[in-house]
Amino acid sequence: MDMNEIKEIFFQECEEQLAELESGLLKLNDGDRDPETVNAVFRAVHSIKGGAGAFGLDDLVAFAHVFETTLDCVRSNKLEPTQDVLKVMLRSADVLADLTNAARDGGSVDESRTRGLVKELEALANGEAVPASAPAPVAVKAPEPVKAKPTDESGFEPIPFSFSDFADETTPLMEAPSFQITFKPHASLYSKGNEAALLLRDLSRIGEMSINCDTSELPSLDKLDPEASYFSWTVSIKTDKGEEGIRSVFEFAEWDCDLEITPIVSDAAVEEELPMIPVPFDLSALDNGPEEQPAVEAAMVEEPFVAAAVEAAVATTQIAQSVNAAIEKREAAAAPAAAQANANAAANASAGQTIRVDLDRVDRLINLVGELVINQAMLSQSVIENDASGTSAVNMGLDELQQLTREIQDSVMAIRAQPVKPVFQRMSRIVREVADMIGKQIRLVTEGENTEVDKTVIDKLAEPLTHMIRNAVDHGIETPEKREAAGKNPEGTIKLSAKHRSGRILIELQDDGAGINRERVRQKAIDNDLIAADANLTDEEIDNLIFAPGFSTADKISDISGRGVGMDVVKRSIQALGGRISISSRPGLGSTFTMSLPLTLAVLDGMVVTVAGQTLVVPLTAIVETLQPEAKNIHSFGANQRLISIRNSFCPLVDVGRVLNFRPTQADPVEGVALLVESEGGGQRALMVDAIQGQRQVVIKSLEANYTHVQGIAAATILGDGRVALILDVDAIVSASRGQPLKQEMSLAATG
Repeated sequence: MDMNEIKEIFFQECEEQLAELESGLLKLNDGDRDPETVNAVFRAVHSIKGGAGAFGLDDLVAFAHVFETTLDCVRSNKLEPTQDVLKVMLRSADVLADLTNAARDGGSVDESRTRGLVKELEALANGEAVPASAPAPVAVKAPEPVKAKPTDESGFEPIPFSFSDFADETTPLMEAPSFQITFKPHASLYSKGNEAALLLRDLSRIGEMSINCDTSELPSLDKLDPEASYFSWTVSIKTDKGEEGIRSVFEFAEWDCDLEITPIVSDAAVEEELPMIPVPFDLSALDNGPEEQPAVEAAMVEEPFVAAAVEAAVATTQIAQSVNAAIEKREAAAAPAAAQANANAAANASAGQTIRVDLDRVDRLINLVGELVINQAMLSQSVIENDASGTSAVNMGLDELQQLTREIQDSVMAIRAQPVKPVFQRMSRIVREVADMIGKQIRLVTEGENTEVDKTVIDKLAEPLTHMIRNAVDHGIETPEKREAAGKNPEGTIKLSAKHRSGRILIELQDDGAGINRERVRQKAIDNDLIAADANLTDEEIDNLIFAPGFSTADKISDISGRGVGMDVVKRSIQALGGRISISSRPGLGSTFTMSLPLTLAVLDGMVVTVAGQTLVVPLTAIVETLQPEAKNIHSFGANQRLISIRNSFCPLVDVGRVLNFRPTQADPVEGVALLVESEGGGQRALMVDAIQGQRQVVIKSLEANYTHVQGIAAATILGDGRVALILDVDAIVSASRGQPLKQEMSLAATG
C-alpha cells in the first residue's frame, strides 16, 4: 500500500470523525452533558489532528490544535458548554471540515474566517471575551515548567513530574490495576505535530499516575540537535481502562515512539494477603487446676513427637493454603490487562469485522449480478419453451439457480445499503449557515437516521434536500419577531425524518412556520403566466405551483433565493430517482414535504403485463391485489369515467393503454385484468391491462440515460427473451386518471 492509498484511508476516516464531532456537538447543544459525549467530541478532533500531522497538513493541524485545546477545557470542566460556546464550536467544526476537504481536494479556505474562529476559541480557552449570556469560564492554568538540577556529567538528573493541575477531580480507584509504561518518542513524533507533554497529560486523565523523566541521553549544549529526541519517560499508572485504554492515548503516535506497557502488582499487596501463621498451641492447659496439669504434662511427655508432628502438619497446611491464595491474588491482580485484551478480542470477533472496498468494485459486481439475472431469465425462458412438462432435471436445476441468483443479488444490494445519517448531518450545517445569514433562530431535528437505502440514492439525495432545507429556512420559518407576535417560540423547528414503507423510503421535511400563502402563490403564478387568471385550482394544485420552473415568491433576489431556481430542480431530481414528492400545508402551522424514493436503483420485483400488444412491468410494491372484472361490477361515471365495485366500495378504473396512447379508445374491462394499486397521495386505482404474464425480478435500466424521459414510464428492463420492456410509473398514471393528462404524446410501438 503506497502513501496515496494510506492518505485516502485517512480522509475516509476523517469523514467518520467529522460526523462523530458534529453529532456530539449537537447532543451537547440539546443539553446532553454526558462526559462520554464530551470525550467523543474531543477524540474526534484529536484523531484528525494526529493523522493530519502524519501527512504534514500544517493548516489542519494548527486549527485542530486550538480547537482541541478549547474542547479540553470543556472536558476538564473549566469551560461551561453554553449555547454561545457551542455556536462557536459548531462553526469551528464546519471550518475543520472545510480544511479537511481543502487538504484532500487541493482547494482553499477563507483565512479571515479561520483566523477569526481561532481568536474566538483561544478567548474561550483563556476565559476572555465570553458573551454576557454565558457564565465566565475558569481560566486554563498552565503547568509551570520544572527546573532541572545539574548533578551528574550530563548536567541533569531524573525529573519528577506531576500532572495534578490537569487531573480530573475524581476519587482514585484503589482497586484498579496498575501498569508501568516506558515511553520514548522518536524525532518524527515532534515533526508530525504531536507533543509528548500533551500525550502524558491525556494519559493522566484515565487514572492516578506518577511519572519520571529520563534525561541521561541529553548531550552537552554544543552537540545538541534541536530536531532530535533525547528524553524518555517511565510512568506508573493505576487505571480501570486497561491496556487498551492506555494504547488509545498513543493511537496516532505509536509508530513514532518506543512504547512498552507492562502490568505491575505491588509486593505489599501480596504481603497483606500473607497472614502471620501462629503455631497451634493450646494454652488452656496452663490454666487448669493442679489435678489436670499432670495429665496434660504426661500426655505431652508420652507423645511429644506425635504432638509436634500434628502441629507441624497443621501449620504447613495453613501456610500452603495462604501462600496459594496469595499467589492466586497476585495472578488475579496482574491479569486484568490480559483479561481485558481477551474480552476485547472476543467482543470484536462477535461485533464483526469491516473492510473498505472501492465503490467502483461494488458497482461492477452489481452490474455483473444484474447481467446474471438477465441471463438466468433468458435461460429459464428457453427451457420453458422447449419443456412443456416442466419436470425435467434441467428445469428443476434452473429453479435452484433462480433462488441462488436471488440470494446473491439480495446480498450484493445489502452491501450498498447505507444509513441516511451522513446526508442528514450535512443538512445541520446548511440550517446553521442560512439561519445566521438571515437572522433567524432555527433548530433541526432528525429522526430515522439509521434508515438504510442504496448508496446511489444517498449520493443523489443531497442536492434536492439542500434546496428544500434552504427553502424551509428562507420561506417556511418566520423571523423571531413574527413568531413571537403569533404566539410561537422564537426558535423555529425543522424536522427531517426517514422511514421504510412498502419497499420504498419516505423522507419527510416538516417545518412549524407560517405554511404556504396560497393567495400569494396563486397571484405570483398569474403574474408569471403560469396559470390563467380565472383558473379554478384546488389547494393541492396551488401548493404544487411552487414546483413550476421559474417560480419564486421572494420579493428580491438574494444569495439564498429569488431567482426561481430550486423547487423545480428538486422535483426533477426526485423524478430522476424514480420517486415522487408531495406537499401538505396548513396556514399558520407549517408545511410538510414528503419524498417517496425506491430503496435501490438496480432491481425491483415486478408484475409483467401486456397492454395493447406492448409488454410493461408494474412495480410489485404498488400492487395491492389483482382482479378479474365482471360486467355487473363495472359502472359508468360521467362521459369517460368508469368505476369498479370492489367489496361494496367503488374504485376508479384506469385504462393504461388509453392513458399511454397505445390505443385510441378504451378497452372492454371484462376482457382484461384489473390491478388494484396504491399511490402516494392518490389513493387506490384499478389499472386495467390485457393480461398478466407473471411475476419477475427485473434489472432496472435508465431510460433517460439511454433515450429520453418518457411521461408515465419510470425506466426500462430487459426480459428473458431479449425484448425491452418499459417499467410503469404508477403515480404518473394515477395522476393522469385524476384529470392531469400526460404532457406529451408517445409512440412506443417499437419497444414491444
